[in-house]
Amino acid sequence: MRLKTGLSGVFAVALLAAGPAVAADLGYPTEFGAPAAPIAQAPVSFLSEVRLGTFAHDAASPEKGSADLNGEILFAKPFSEPGSPWDFLFPRPSIGATLNFAGKTSQAYAGLTWTYDITKSIFVEGSFGGSVNNGKTGSIVPPGHNAMGCNVSFRESGSVGYRFTANWSLMGTIEHMSNAGLCTQNRGLTNYGARIGYTF
Repeated sequence: MRLKTGLSGVFAVALLAAGPAVAADLGYPTEFGAPAAPIAQAPVSFLSEVRLGTFAHDAASPEKGSADLNGEILFAKPFSEPGSPWDFLFPRPSIGATLNFAGKTSQAYAGLTWTYDITKSIFVEGSFGGSVNNGKTGSIVPPGHNAMGCNVSFRESGSVGYRFTANWSLMGTIEHMSNAGLCTQNRGLTNYGARIGYTF
């Protein structure tokens, strides 16, 4: 009986002395509470930017004297190296259309766009791709229309822009569309104007 009582006492003293260590060794939490909320992640968007503006329609051609509406969508880069000084070499895919208000040549296009930030606010940009147009392609072209040669062409553009905020920007743009001499006629089309952009 005394042996049991003595062992019980020794065991109790040992537990009191090593209580924190024993609790830690058991692997059970010493404090209970609500589980931490999962970290929210921003949804991944395939859209990068949308743009809208007006152009003077090929001021040096038979189609001069009218205006265009331009709309463009730029998609997120399929490949990117954020933070790298060479990230601008990875282009954004883009699609758009330039629609003439006076029944002259309009076009829809798709291509790749490269943007280089000179400063946080000022940027320059170039794009290259292909386009389809509704211009006059026959051997006899009505007065006031360009002799486009064919309805499928190359398209390139250049822009200089300024970012007012992280979302809004304004840019001056010149675009050119031609078939590079692949068709019998190649008057081409050169428009220029201003656009506003909204970045997502």
